[in-house]
Amino acid sequence: MKKLILCVSVCLAMAISLKPVLAGESNVPESKSAAIENYILNLYNQIDFGIGQCLSYDAFSKAYHGYLNLRNAGKLNIDKDILSICDFTLSSNQHRFWVIDLNKKKAIINTYVAHGHGSGEEYANSFSNRASSHQSSLGFYVTGDTYDGEHGTSLHLLGMDNDFNDAAFERGIVVHGADYVSEKHIASNNCLGRSWGCPAVPAKLSASIVNTIKDGTCLFIYYPLQKYLQASYWLNKKIDRLPEDNMNPKFQLMANNNIVKDTIIQYISKGNVDSVVTRKHSF
Repeated sequence: MKKLILCVSVCLAMAISLKPVLAGESNVPESKSAAIENYILNLYNQIDFGIGQCLSYDAFSKAYHGYLNLRNAGKLNIDKDILSICDFTLSSNQHRFWVIDLNKKKAIINTYVAHGHGSGEEYANSFSNRASSHQSSLGFYVTGDTYDGEHGTSLHLLGMDNDFNDAAFERGIVVHGADYVSEKHIASNNCLGRSWGCPAVPAKLSASIVNTIKDGTCLFIYYPLQKYLQASYWLNKKIDRLPEDNMNPKFQLMANNNIVKDTIIQYISKGNVDSVVTRKHSF
């Protein structure tokens, strides 16, 4: 009798510990964070980087995390599923700027991008949100409209990270083309030219880049500065839903009930000049 009771107890314990897997299904990660990591890793592995330089997973995963939070917060133009990334861990002599079409899962642009004169020479290692610092600003941006300026057609950027890049519009930080962003300049000076804080791109590609990423897409300037990584709202906010929730049940997530306090941005047109008024709230 004792042996029978022991046998029954062991069988019950095994039954409780095992989870049934239906035909056509795979085991699902138990935590939401694991599900999200698997989703992002799977997407990264599907992206075609072609013959260009492959973007690091670390830079992509952080960029995509913030992109999803911005998208879910209604900050992005969902008709243009474009994600642009500047990886400032790399030398300015490398192609460290990517424009990724998330629908096609393809890097459609990979080229040079300049950092600010005050951020370093070949490598960027110092960043600022201050006017006249001539330094690059880390974080997430939403692209605005275009204008014709000193460097031709240029693209307004709205910084979305409080205290890190939210002064970008007032500082005049924009995407523009520049002759010093070229292989010729590298050959003559041993490194790419530098801007006054703008993510300047090759002059011959600027029109194509600006037209591709304008009007509400996400641009992420990445560098593993701990102060930024720990403070960025968009990096640290939990993702409440993924783009393919309705198509792939194993990635469905519970909605986050937290109320988001946002920065409200309002454009005021004055002739050919657009000014911006911001009302800021702490997150």
